[in-house]
Amino acid sequence: MKRIDRYILRQLAGGLLAVTAGLAALVWLTQSLRFIELVLDRGLSLAVFLELTSLMLPGFVAVILPITTFVVVLFVYVRMSTDREIVVLRAAGLSQARLARAGMLIALVSVGIGFVLNLWLVPLSHGAFRVWQFEIRNQMAAILLQEGVFASVGDDLTVYARTRERDGTLRGILVHDQREPGAPVTIIAERGRITSTPLGPRVVLLNGVRQQMERPSPGQPPRLSVLSFRENSLDLARATRQEEVRARDSRERSVDELLHPDPAEQLRPREVARFYAEAHQRLSAPLTAATYALVGLAVALTGQFRRHGGGLRLVAGTGITVGLLAVGLTIGNLATRDNSFVWLVWAHATVPGILAFWWLLGAPGLPRHRRRTVAA
Repeated sequence: MKRIDRYILRQLAGGLLAVTAGLAALVWLTQSLRFIELVLDRGLSLAVFLELTSLMLPGFVAVILPITTFVVVLFVYVRMSTDREIVVLRAAGLSQARLARAGMLIALVSVGIGFVLNLWLVPLSHGAFRVWQFEIRNQMAAILLQEGVFASVGDDLTVYARTRERDGTLRGILVHDQREPGAPVTIIAERGRITSTPLGPRVVLLNGVRQQMERPSPGQPPRLSVLSFRENSLDLARATRQEEVRARDSRERSVDELLHPDPAEQLRPREVARFYAEAHQRLSAPLTAATYALVGLAVALTGQFRRHGGGLRLVAGTGITVGLLAVGLTIGNLATRDNSFVWLVWAHATVPGILAFWWLLGAPGLPRHRRRTVAA
């Protein structure tokens, strides 16, 4: 590789790494605020918090990588043009293809990283993230209980504790259990403690009263059953037992699973169509990194040199890419509703790049340069 290519590539690689890392960190910070309450108020350890939120990073990077590739390519080449480096290189005989070679190389690297993320790392990390959510909700139910707050553990179990001591002892406990249809249970106890079992968390209650509205016999009114106890236990994991057989999210599935779902799952036609569109979007999304980079190169390297013309090129390139992003969102929604439009997903990922490449290297009216080579 010539020194000129290494010089441009060094700027592109450094800028891509810095911009992608900075933007991913910003998105991670905003999204992780949803879980900060678990650390500050509910006793979740910082290590678990960092592990849980870090599993979201591959998904963030997969989304922003094509955008950051475009931003870096456009800004680096516009800066070189404004500093007259492009003018000097053209005067030395470098062609459009030679000038754009480093930008196209960094775009290919982004495409490769995008495929690794979309086809392997994102499904893996998202699946682990969903498992962590399940563990926190079921196996770590103790962190959901907050002093003086009615905490919902699942959709049909509510637990209240007046005070919570440092050793984990709960005092003034009220439990309302609606997991058995037509026979709700209300338990009031002086104190209790949450313990972990192989089947999930369980709260042991001491000195209390259990009230249950029994199911009435045909023609009979409902009857209230009251039972006093010295010790009783309640299984909290059963509150969300239905999630143990939950359907896997589309982002957890591989492309092959999306294209050929298991017939045993008995998915609805609407879900099958959504999975099919998701698979094609996941396969085509990395190609947008090359498309956006080619748009940036076409904007930065074509047209006449202007001493103060960098701002106009930045605005033009940004406007084109923002428009492509908006069109991509529209096409994605359309393809999800009707799979006959899936071809538009691939057209959006490739056609603008092909047009930009043609404009960059072969558009009529562009200046032609001497074929003198540079030994650099």
